[in-house]
Amino acid sequence: MHKVTYFHLDTCPYCVQADQVIAELIAEHPEWAAVEFEKIDEYEHPEIADQYDYYANPCMFIGKEKLYEGHIGEKKAECREHVEAVFRRAMEP
Repeated sequence: MHKVTYFHLDTCPYCVQADQVIAELIAEHPEWAAVEFEKIDEYEHPEIADQYDYYANPCMFIGKEKLYEGHIGEKKAECREHVEAVFRRAMEP
C-alpha cells in the first residue's frame, strides 16, 4: 500500500468535490479507508508544494508520480474516475 500526497486548497471547489468523492469511495469500498492521504494546503506549505510538478488543485501523487490533477470545469464523474484510479494504485503492494 502507498501513501497519497494530496495538494489542496480549502477555498477550491474542485478540492471540496474531490474530498466528497474520497468519502463516497471509502463508503463503497471500506478497505480503501486504509489508504493514507497526506493533505497539504499549498498556501500553508509552499516549501513542500514547490518540490512537486503541478499547476492545479486538487493534485495527488504517490511519491513524485502525479496520478491526478484537477482542472477548471471538471465534472464530478471525471473526478471520481481519477480518484478511483488513485485508490486502486495506492492499494497495490
